[in-house]
Amino acid sequence: MQQDQQRSLIVIGASRGGLEVLKAVLSALPADFPAPVLVAMHVGAYQSRLPELLAAVCNLKVLHASDAEVIKPGTVLVAPPDRHMLVDGNKIRLVMGAKENYSRPAIDPLFRSAAISQRERVIGVILTGDLDDGTVGLQAIKACGGIALVQDPSEAEAPSMPSSAITYVEVDACLPRLEIAERLMSLAQEQRSVAGCGPTKTMILENKISLGSRLNAISSLDQVAPRSVMTCPECQGVLWEMDSAPLRYRCHTGHTYGPSALQSIQDQSIEEGLWAAVRAFHEREVFMNRQKEAALAAERHEQAREYEMIADQARRNAHSLRQLLQVAVISNVQNNGS
Repeated sequence: MQQDQQRSLIVIGASRGGLEVLKAVLSALPADFPAPVLVAMHVGAYQSRLPELLAAVCNLKVLHASDAEVIKPGTVLVAPPDRHMLVDGNKIRLVMGAKENYSRPAIDPLFRSAAISQRERVIGVILTGDLDDGTVGLQAIKACGGIALVQDPSEAEAPSMPSSAITYVEVDACLPRLEIAERLMSLAQEQRSVAGCGPTKTMILENKISLGSRLNAISSLDQVAPRSVMTCPECQGVLWEMDSAPLRYRCHTGHTYGPSALQSIQDQSIEEGLWAAVRAFHEREVFMNRQKEAALAAERHEQAREYEMIADQARRNAHSLRQLLQVAVISNVQNNGS
């Protein structure tokens, strides 16, 4: 494509607190804004009123994206619930692939596919959100010569996503929400020449997995990353340790985890396991007390004392686990808030 034919493509990722920021950004864009806008926001799995809420304040047409839809300027396409939205050439692909960073739709697959398809045309924007979805996708945009913008974490309701992007990506600007639209209008008018190193073998492979391409993902992943000793929290398959900063993991079915997402899931698994152990000890206490009652009724006093000792130990174990749970929950809250 010749340089004078270049048009920008805006991709925006948001999570908790993102609705108000998206309203502020999109409402400031004029009706003749020359670039398409694609939005991936973590939403519920069944329904979303996001296009309706954004359309009420937006000069542009706002819709849930449809599969195979052609990407056009002047339109905001929003990833629908429970579907990844990918860019494939000049069209949208909606796929019900494995969750990435425990989300579907996720930001990384949108950004990565846009970078591969549109290269230096892409302008990626990370807004408020928890954990670290979007960081790897923004890296892909930069690697292919695109532009990386991030909302100022100091004003974000959930600063983790923009903070992660700033830590691991050479962003072009960190902006308050009220300045993002102005920067997008300026950048959308610019002509940009081919830049960057282009997509890596790993990026292309991950995009193919997201698109559901027919390939041997196990042998393909073995060529780009070593297998780790950990298993996928969602499908229990092998996790490959991807060579990237931040360190992240992917299974061959498509689940991927940045460090914050994997830590969050591990914290949840540990807490669930501890509560299951508490329940089991409570049940053991009840069962042993019932056995004690039966032994006393049969005048088996020595056996009754043994049952009583076991029940007492189960009660103490449950109490100890509850104390451990309190410490673990407090630690998790502090870590997630840092």
